[in-house]
Amino acid sequence: MSSRNILITGLIILNIALDQISKFIVRAEVAKGSVSEIIGDVFTLHNVENEGAFLGMGSDFSPGLRIALLLILPILVLAFVLRHIIKEKTMDNMTLVGFCCIIGGGIANVYDRIVYGSVTDFLHLDFGGFLRTGIFNIADVSVMVGMGCLIVGSFKKKKDAK
Repeated sequence: MSSRNILITGLIILNIALDQISKFIVRAEVAKGSVSEIIGDVFTLHNVENEGAFLGMGSDFSPGLRIALLLILPILVLAFVLRHIIKEKTMDNMTLVGFCCIIGGGIANVYDRIVYGSVTDFLHLDFGGFLRTGIFNIADVSVMVGMGCLIVGSFKKKKDAK
């Protein structure tokens, strides 16, 4: 296995492990439906099960549609992206790290849907008004960090091309 493939595997496993360890702790130590302040009302800890996707979207879909859109489609997309980053040897490091974070976070949430039937979410940020998040987890953070890396990598590529 090449050092590049070891890096890819390591980054994906790290993202999955951080997410699954955090969810294990929350499931064991935080009462379902509870709210605990971490930093006042701004940063709070919860324990909720999300049967849908982002912000619970899709939780009211029929079981068949939920399986298709929240399990089968994400698995196919994650497999396609993984195949792409393994085959594309000229990808810059920022983009590679971004895709690894997205794949790791995606796999972690798909794993939850397969094993538990839902995804455990537990973090919430509220800076007042419209500056607040839904309740999320570390896999969601991985995906967002990955998206940020892809955006930065894209701007860097455009700058280097000029």
